Amino acid sequence: MRTWFVTGVNSGFGRQLTEQLLGRGDRVAGTVRRAGSVRDLQDKYGDQFWVAHLDVTDTPAVRVVVDRAFGELGRVDVVVNNAGYGLFGAAEEVTDEQIDHILATNLVGSIQVTRAALPHLRAQGGGRIIQISTYGGQATNPGASLYHASKWGIEGFMESVGKEVAPFGIEVTIVEPGGARTEFRFDSLHTATPMPAYDASPAAMTRGADDRGRPSLGDPARMAARIIASADQSAAPKRLVLGSDSYRFLHAALSERLADVTAQQETAGLTDFA
Repeated sequence: MRTWFVTGVNSGFGRQLTEQLLGRGDRVAGTVRRAGSVRDLQDKYGDQFWVAHLDVTDTPAVRVVVDRAFGELGRVDVVVNNAGYGLFGAAEEVTDEQIDHILATNLVGSIQVTRAALPHLRAQGGGRIIQISTYGGQATNPGASLYHASKWGIEGFMESVGKEVAPFGIEVTIVEPGGARTEFRFDSLHTATPMPAYDASPAAMTRGADDRGRPSLGDPARMAARIIASADQSAAPKRLVLGSDSYRFLHAALSERLADVTAQQETAGLTDFA
């Protein structure tokens, strides 16, 4: 039996992970922003399911909740940074407030949960950190620049942290899901107010992202099962690609970036001291 700390367990991957983990007998410390949103699971699983209210943009609260989870449960084997949302719209269309909030949630929130957990993971001699990202943490689409900024940022942070904490027995996995049939596109997707100047631009492609008539490819239950199974892998996968669409987008983006770099092999050194 493992103990998991998962942010944002009321819906989406967080809910799927929690249901599967509790169903197989693991303990879950879950956080929610809406009180009562997981009452059914609390009633069913009792002390097996530890719940706390948390908005990950509140850094002092993050530290209190993480400390309390480790203190009351004794040990947490896996920390899952799941809380987050999407923001679609051209960079010029989104507001300053929208920018501040998505970075505070998707980027800084995960950073602070990780920082709060690391002293406990070191003290207990190891553990696993799983960061839920997206193929959009490596590939980009127009109309999602701020969402990509948050995800590219957290992926860089987690890659670096993984190297920092490896000597302590702490491993890091970044999860790269493609589209999934969760509530994300409908309940966790924020959009900017459209500007007519962008009506015919590539950025306009995201304006129909919440169309329920275009279902995503990914099965969230299967994706959650793959995430859970990854915790048994040794060594931990640095990246976990979920979905044929994710693989396609990632492979194309990384191939293009590598080709751009390789083409400059002969000229890159021209700026070195002679």
